[in-house]
Amino acid sequence: MSNTTTNSDQKPRRRFFKRAAIATLIGGVAAGIGYKAFAYGGGHGGWHRGGLMAGPLDAAAIDEHLERMLKHLYVEIDATDEQKQRLEPIVKQAAKELLPMRQNLHAGRREAIDLLTQERIDPAALEALRAKQMGLADEASRRLTRAIAEAADVLTPVQRKELAAHFARRQGRWGHG
Repeated sequence: MSNTTTNSDQKPRRRFFKRAAIATLIGGVAAGIGYKAFAYGGGHGGWHRGGLMAGPLDAAAIDEHLERMLKHLYVEIDATDEQKQRLEPIVKQAAKELLPMRQNLHAGRREAIDLLTQERIDPAALEALRAKQMGLADEASRRLTRAIAEAADVLTPVQRKELAAHFARRQGRWGHG
């Protein structure tokens, strides 16, 4: 038996690494968006600022954060002007569609607190809320997957590897690794 891998063995592996790198890209972007949105929303439900949400998310500030984040990513992967023009709308549209989902998930948490503080707990209402929250999470996951697929068409394999390495380093600094 030969120790060399066949070309057909390498294709699924290559596809896996391609998808993993793109998932890392979009995941990092989403994490950046989520982190900033969380910070603008008051963090920890806004309790540290005296309210459940310290006001609506500032779309201009989030857009500014996305611009800054994309600028850093472009440098990290040595993106061409064409790639920049193609990636920016992918990321911004995904963020635009994901932010309302985030707000709906937060509203669901507030609803859960309301349900759990009632005199009598309504199991059917809790189950309905759980199902609604799972649907929102599934919708967000589908949107993120679509953005990953779109971004995969823009980046080269080398850029995807550089981006994956970049996010792996950042993950270690954030203490999530």
